[in-house]
Amino acid sequence: MVNDRPRVSIIVISYNTREMTLECVRSVKAQTTISNEIIVLDNLSTDGSPQAIKAEFTDIKLLNEQTNHGFAKGNNIAAQHARAEYLLLLNPDTVVLDGAVDKLVAFADRTPSARIWGGRTVFADGTLNPTSCWRKMGLWTIICRSTGLTGLFPKSEWLNPEAYGGWDRATERQVDIVTGCFFLIRREDWEALGGFDETFFMYGEEADLCLRAASELGARPRVTPQATIIHYGGASEKVRSDRVVSVLRAKGELLKRHIPAWQRPLAKPLFAMFPFSRKLAAQIGLIGKRGEGASVWHDVWVRRAEWLNGF
Repeated sequence: MVNDRPRVSIIVISYNTREMTLECVRSVKAQTTISNEIIVLDNLSTDGSPQAIKAEFTDIKLLNEQTNHGFAKGNNIAAQHARAEYLLLLNPDTVVLDGAVDKLVAFADRTPSARIWGGRTVFADGTLNPTSCWRKMGLWTIICRSTGLTGLFPKSEWLNPEAYGGWDRATERQVDIVTGCFFLIRREDWEALGGFDETFFMYGEEADLCLRAASELGARPRVTPQATIIHYGGASEKVRSDRVVSVLRAKGELLKRHIPAWQRPLAKPLFAMFPFSRKLAAQIGLIGKRGEGASVWHDVWVRRAEWLNGF
């Protein structure tokens, strides 16, 4: 009997990203030769996304949801329909380049002890988008961010530790966190961890999963520059207070769960100061144009009760 199980189930969560989702799926089909299945879960888009996806791609699995589940639960639902050995979470605002999915699965086959894998992300113009991976938060990373040292010395790995400052992502490396935009994991490990914790609606869920995988499964996530995709996210996005509040709420939850208890009494008040320091930096022009964004950071600071304690 022939085994028709694909090697990788590629999961895309779509929400009002019709044209980007279509471009993403086209690139997967054009650049992927290993056996695969594509699962697109649409989170109640209002821009015609499910209709356009269904019309163009008759051979993929489309889950047209009637609720916006968010990123974490959306992936959990989609993963229940997956049949492959590997699950690849792929953002809709990405474009697969030069056989990146094939190369990422081959990298996983070569480095099984990592248990979670990622690649290199670039912006549309080919410049590095460094957000494909992160170091976990700790007392030192919070000190650097909250005092402005990270902003002043972005290329210093010592003073910008969370973003692995100065590393151009051109070498293979073990990392703490692989970003959910291009995130490969074995399905059995995903199931052992229970998938994403649905406390996280959007932002922070992949960090929580990677840190749980490290502690529970001994995972040592790795990234490779051989698997490169375009990730548009963040290329020209303006700072908006609601989005920042959502990101910081997720970080507050990660602080509560994953920073050692002895560090929290100092880490938490320093974390609370982060938007205040960003406001001051914006006012004097250390970030962006002079004064630009200061009102947003002031709003985030005023709203700290919404995010400081997580969810």
